[in-house]
Amino acid sequence: MKRVIGVLAVAVLAACSPQPEDEATVKQSDGHAITYPTTYQGDVVDTYFGTQVPDPYRWLEDDRSTETEAWVKAQNEVTFGYFEQIPYRQAIEDRLSELWNYEKVSAPFKEGDYTYFYKNDGLQNQSVVYRTDADGNTEVFLDPNTFSEDGTTSLATLSFSRDGSLAAYAISEGGSDWRKIIIIDAETKEQLEPELIDVKFSGISWWGNDGFFYSSYDKPEGSELSAKTDQHKLYYHKLGTAQADDAVIFGGTDEQKHRYVGGSVSEDDQYLFISAAVSTSGNKLFMKDLSEPDSELVTVLGDTNSDTYVLDNVGSKLYMVTDLDAPNRRVVTVDASAPQPENWVDFIAETENVLSPSTGAGYIYAEYMVDAIARIEQYNYDGDKIRDVELPGVGSIGGFSGKEEAETIYYTFANYNTPSTIYAYDPDSGESSVYEASKADFDSSAYESKQVFYMSKDGTRVPMIITHKKGLELDGSNPTILYGYGGFNISLTPSFSMIRAMWLELGGVYAVANLRGGGEYGKEWHIAGTQMQKQNVFDDFIAAGEYLIAEKYTSSERLAINGGSNGGLLVGAVMTQRPELAQVALPAVGVLDMLRYHTFTAGAGWAYDYGTAEDSPEMFEYLLGYSPVHNVKEGVNYPATLITTGDHDDRVVPAHSFKFAAELQAKDGGKNPQLIRIETNAGHGAGTPVSKTIEQYADIYGFTLWNMGFKELPKQ
Repeated sequence: MKRVIGVLAVAVLAACSPQPEDEATVKQSDGHAITYPTTYQGDVVDTYFGTQVPDPYRWLEDDRSTETEAWVKAQNEVTFGYFEQIPYRQAIEDRLSELWNYEKVSAPFKEGDYTYFYKNDGLQNQSVVYRTDADGNTEVFLDPNTFSEDGTTSLATLSFSRDGSLAAYAISEGGSDWRKIIIIDAETKEQLEPELIDVKFSGISWWGNDGFFYSSYDKPEGSELSAKTDQHKLYYHKLGTAQADDAVIFGGTDEQKHRYVGGSVSEDDQYLFISAAVSTSGNKLFMKDLSEPDSELVTVLGDTNSDTYVLDNVGSKLYMVTDLDAPNRRVVTVDASAPQPENWVDFIAETENVLSPSTGAGYIYAEYMVDAIARIEQYNYDGDKIRDVELPGVGSIGGFSGKEEAETIYYTFANYNTPSTIYAYDPDSGESSVYEASKADFDSSAYESKQVFYMSKDGTRVPMIITHKKGLELDGSNPTILYGYGGFNISLTPSFSMIRAMWLELGGVYAVANLRGGGEYGKEWHIAGTQMQKQNVFDDFIAAGEYLIAEKYTSSERLAINGGSNGGLLVGAVMTQRPELAQVALPAVGVLDMLRYHTFTAGAGWAYDYGTAEDSPEMFEYLLGYSPVHNVKEGVNYPATLITTGDHDDRVVPAHSFKFAAELQAKDGGKNPQLIRIETNAGHGAGTPVSKTIEQYADIYGFTLWNMGFKELPKQ
């Protein structure tokens, strides 16, 4: 089906280097001119079910080539040169640095004789792990800022053995999903043995002090940043032994081949639970009795028709969360001796709202999502409802979990205009008290958030939360960012960030639409935005933009659409389908080539949501019909577009963004800039240094306002 590209290296290098006579120069409406680097067009043509599809920029998929490296450098020179013309770009960066520069502390957690917490003094690139002993003495436990000179090596996972005497932590270098695990004596902080390498998509689950379970793939041939990885394996590392001797617990055979495999040990160290999935939705579930050395692996669920996991156990009684026969999820109980579905008994039955339970201090906390807003009910392990937990307000909570012996449960509360505050919850009395108030320099009382509901193209009622300064005039002139995701059962619930606070301070409107494809209303809402129903997601987003314009929050000339990853696909699809809807498009780390996404890294695991071009002629035609890379049309006036990606993104490889930028620069028929900003030594987003984040959003906000026609910053 595929033909390998044959490109002369000299020709490509020449095409990527400055050649004024060949480069495309676009004169903008403000009089400035942009000269794009010429991007060589190859002659690759793929054939799908008899239909030929050209792929002229296939060579940009090779992230290791000098040609691609030269192209990245040339594009960044143009993009960063463009940012220099924006007179207030530096002012945005300076103000964002001021806003960001406050102490941020996490909820505490107890391990062994110490209480641990994360803290960032303000502008540290990475948060530092501290610990306090029984006498109140506090010290640094781990400082990720010392892991690398430029702050691009981050702490990805930290896990302690049951008694807290040992710890293992994973680091990510340059934002990559490939990790290294370092094992230390928690008391002395000394490294105990050589680090484990080539670990990916993995937790660290200890079994006593003997060792821990972790997951990874065999290192692929070719580029580790883009080569396909599709057989995940669960390993057991026994302390004091070489990684090469780690036992494969699951995933090592053809029969056990799955793309995502994870293992977790019960809190009492008795059971190992193994989840195995071929896609991002649906998993098989297995268990093993660790108290019996030669115990067999028991199949709890042998198909991937549901998402099911073990929440907790009391002896042999298992508490499991499942959406099997319950799209909004339920909690069931079953004995470990016969854990199959026919023996399940409802513990917390399904309701009309999506359930996400947690445990701690001897109780179960049933969090419900009601129109994307959190509500909590507390249960004991006999199934008796203790109370409705009173929350500080309307918004989102995080935490509400802890160890069995914990006396206090900690949780965070936030919404779009309320900075995150940590609360201490007494599970016996039901009382909450402020544990750590936010130190953010942000006056929440000056802003408001409200939830609205609008109708999508097919009449579906969709919620959206709109946040802005109080007293906003609905005159259609307000700079507005519309954000969406719409996929993978992920719910967008109210949260706070200084990035958004900066936009609000500038007088901007920030709107978040809860599109189909997400998990806000359970599995049915998710399914309604997958595969050959994916257009529903785009229609929902388009309708959100039309609502904001009709209600005069903004106008097309003052609207920006924004999303990342699957949300980058959303922006790419909407801007190619409705280029006149918004003035600015901000697709970040997007999945933009829908015919080839599944050929990179773990992309094939996204097929549950997307389908693949090889599935059927109908699926191929459907994907081709909205794939952003394939739907850029010659001569169309597209929005001012700033594509953002990282050169070390090994989840959604940057080739998606590279090819989309090349298509836009070659075909756009208007005067709006079509630029790509490629962060070097950065990945999909997690662990990005604070300094890089601030610089990136100064560029994004500067670009957005400049292309909305603001010659100076909006009056605040």
